[in-house]
Amino acid sequence: MRAPTGEQYVLNRSTPLGDAEAIITEVAASIRTLRIGGIDLTQPYGEFSPPPSGCGIVLVPWPNRVPDGQWQLDGVTQQLDLTEPDRQNAIHGLLRFTPYRLVERTASSVTLGATVFPQHGYPFLLETSVTYQLLDDGMSVTHRIVNESDSPAPAAIGTHPFFQIGDVPTDDLVLTLHAGSRFPVDARLNVSAEIPIAGTDYDLRGGKRVGDLRLDDAFGDVALDGDVSAVLTAPDGRTVALWQDENFPYVQVYTTQEFPRGTSKVTAIAIEPMTAPANAFNTGQSLRWLNTGEEWQATWGIRYRVPTAK
Repeated sequence: MRAPTGEQYVLNRSTPLGDAEAIITEVAASIRTLRIGGIDLTQPYGEFSPPPSGCGIVLVPWPNRVPDGQWQLDGVTQQLDLTEPDRQNAIHGLLRFTPYRLVERTASSVTLGATVFPQHGYPFLLETSVTYQLLDDGMSVTHRIVNESDSPAPAAIGTHPFFQIGDVPTDDLVLTLHAGSRFPVDARLNVSAEIPIAGTDYDLRGGKRVGDLRLDDAFGDVALDGDVSAVLTAPDGRTVALWQDENFPYVQVYTTQEFPRGTSKVTAIAIEPMTAPANAFNTGQSLRWLNTGEEWQATWGIRYRVPTAK
């Protein structure tokens, strides 16, 4: 039986924390597994399962939602396919079900490429790639986009990793997020504004237990701690962190109590770096316009830390 996510690219590396392994899929270039020393750092999903809730997939040329799938290009309404029909939205870009081609591979890294062809609501041609590289403390992920169109093309990048720390119940992890603003949503989960979060229940800079959170929210005004935007901390002091470069000034956080694990459901948390917030095609906020032939590169990663024994 062939996996619904296509070829499975297995990466390996020896690290001071133990052997590292990642499995990257052909379809959507998703992270199916990432573990170090036998400790899962992302929520794994089965080889013969599609990515649950978009687990680990690449979101290009936009993350999140475009209301009604509509936006304006030179005064002309563009109509994207409604890929979230129950809410009448276009969601998570155009590569969610696309098989990526192998560009380059080593024992500890893989580069996969995919083309965004002109289509409903997006009359542009993009060449994209993503490189996954195992590191001593986790993994780096580098995205590249080249505009092959004959006119400037709008683009944004997001990803959808679900984080965990081994067998520690995700409910018991503490989330710290270095963000100062939030994008509230309406009943269709479309953003309506950007507001400060100081003094509100959404201010996560001091850390909150994941089990007490119910989130499907984008955050802005990210003030990186070094290069780190978000950290999950286990009761024993171990941490898994999201780090990102200056191209990713936004983070989406999504919690669910329905993530499938075998025959049961567990709490899971997605912490998603984004180069632009939802609906950037309409608002223009942080939307990148690439000139013909222009290349754009953006990098984020996952970092695992174990407290030093005293």
